[in-house]
Amino acid sequence: MSDFTHFDAKGNARMVDVGDKDVTERTATALASVTMQPATLALIQGGGVKKGDVLQVARLAGIMAAKRTADLIPLCHPLPLAAVDLELTCDPKRSAVDIRATCRVIARTGVEMEAMTAASVAALTVYDMCKAVDRGMRVTEVRLIHKAGGKSGTFTAS
Repeated sequence: MSDFTHFDAKGNARMVDVGDKDVTERTATALASVTMQPATLALIQGGGVKKGDVLQVARLAGIMAAKRTADLIPLCHPLPLAAVDLELTCDPKRSAVDIRATCRVIARTGVEMEAMTAASVAALTVYDMCKAVDRGMRVTEVRLIHKAGGKSGTFTAS
């Protein structure tokens, strides 16, 4: 039918059988950004958001989301994550919070979805915590930038 792995020959959705794949170390890194008004970023940097420390709460939300990816994305394999790391940085020039999520696993399938889920949920958490002062924020640039391990090897976004 197609080259998509999550469909069988009849076009039915299916979970990919990874039973014959080698167990290897696999990593993936994803990015997301939340752009906002400069005053909103200043509140985040100064600890003035009433709901608490935006960057710390978003970091925890991203970690928790990576661990729950298989519950959120249909047909995604549950994985025994070895590590989840989130870096949140403020960029005053762009008036943005940038999020970098890296996941690592030793398993039969990759962690791209876990990294992208972590970055996305961390970004949504920044939005949620700051929406009372800036509903015009934008979650942007959610993308995979690197993955390594497994049969398909290494991918680095250009």
